[in-house]
Amino acid sequence: MVATTQSPAASSRRWARLLNAIERIGNRLPDPFMLFVMLALVVLVASVFFAASGASVVLPATGETQPIRSLVSGEGIRFILESMLTNFTGFAPLGLVLSMMLGIGLAEKIGLLDVLIRRTVMSAPRQLVTYTVAFTGIMMNVASDASLILLPPLAAMVYHTLGRHPVAGLALGFASAGAGFTANLLIVGTDALLSGISTEAARLIDPNMVVTPVDNWYFNCLSVVVLTVLAAQISERITEPRLGRYDGDVEKVEHDEPSNAGRGLRNAGIAALLYVGGLATLIFWPDSPLRNDNGGLIPSPFLSGIVPIILFFFITVSVSYGVTTGKIKSSRDISEKMADAMRDLGGYIVLIFAASQFIAWFGWTHIGSWLAVNGAEVLTSINFTGLPVIICYIVFTAFMNLLIFSGSAKWALEAPIFVPLFMQLGYHPGFIQMAYRVADSSTNIISPLNPYMVVVLTFIRKYDREAGLGTLISLMLPYSLAFLVVWIIMLVSFYLLGLPFGPGVYGLM
Repeated sequence: MVATTQSPAASSRRWARLLNAIERIGNRLPDPFMLFVMLALVVLVASVFFAASGASVVLPATGETQPIRSLVSGEGIRFILESMLTNFTGFAPLGLVLSMMLGIGLAEKIGLLDVLIRRTVMSAPRQLVTYTVAFTGIMMNVASDASLILLPPLAAMVYHTLGRHPVAGLALGFASAGAGFTANLLIVGTDALLSGISTEAARLIDPNMVVTPVDNWYFNCLSVVVLTVLAAQISERITEPRLGRYDGDVEKVEHDEPSNAGRGLRNAGIAALLYVGGLATLIFWPDSPLRNDNGGLIPSPFLSGIVPIILFFFITVSVSYGVTTGKIKSSRDISEKMADAMRDLGGYIVLIFAASQFIAWFGWTHIGSWLAVNGAEVLTSINFTGLPVIICYIVFTAFMNLLIFSGSAKWALEAPIFVPLFMQLGYHPGFIQMAYRVADSSTNIISPLNPYMVVVLTFIRKYDREAGLGTLISLMLPYSLAFLVVWIIMLVSFYLLGLPFGPGVYGLM
């Protein structure tokens, strides 16, 4: 018998068919706004059947019996109409994200983030360029989705200048910014957004529960270090050897950087140090108003007020840079740049209107509590309550990310079900949120529905005209799988060792 080996062409065809199938399935899903509208209608119909059957749930924490309430009733119709505006304006993530974007958006619009990133990468020693690109990409989620567009072409240019394959730099930039999206040494908009949704979901079980933007901070800080090394090693040991030597040429990319950008960064750095120093002084001052009644920081007004503290930090640094470089000539320029950043959030605000109604309806009917309590009882009865159920949830969410790209939309869908469910099993909602984040973040870069993949593919084709979606996926797959596996190991280790994921937040409540 003659041994045969599978041809690369046949393997590529099967891979392409798989990707095409995923893309077709994903494209059949409705727009996220309409998806929430449809889910709200599903809740409406389900509430009728649950209420008609006399279904109810006994809350383990209080022993209170809650009947399932129908939205198609006098009480339900009044709730829908009277609460619609407050559901929207009172939705926790809305105010958090809008507030954060006032500061982060100002930094982006005056060019501070762009210049800071470029200077950081270009000034790195040659032997540390790989690690610098990886670290910068992971840290760049402070600029939200802008990181997926800013860093890849810049990293490609740096690699090409150093005589290395530019596609390797581009791949590393996209992978670290995309798959490492949830990690950061700073508290950023993603933390505020997800914690707000988590709080809304957790209150289906505990009305007093609050998930703060710092609840995953410790885990995220360690993730930055681990993933920086991991991404750099994948790039140097897998990506670059596979790509080989690059002999092509490419036009130089010019960047519009103010002539006094260096002085602007210096002044911004001084402002940052003064702000942090002043904040630290206020925190450790005797009888500080930022500490709790016992003098501690967990919980404290400092942690509960972390969003406005971060907002003022970005405004302070951005104004210092903008005034120095001439990007800000008057107070009017500040408000105009902020308004420009707010315009970019139009789609998010529309999405939140539908999501807030779905979550409010879901909570009012008590269907969420019924699913959580009964689901927890089923899992307990089959003894499926430990870490295996968390790992299965991570794998499930990682797969769902191939079909629903938006992390906030997906968490808004999952949180009202899984947060109460796992809380009934004794897990802290901050831990559940972290499990979601590692799954969602690691597979961002292989989702065919990622709108930035088309942009990055365009960048790649500047260096390889034959590149297609399969090329990009094949470059991203090692990063995606490695990030997911290492993150699961870290999550399990934190849980088993009893390490905090954030201030006062452990695996179990």
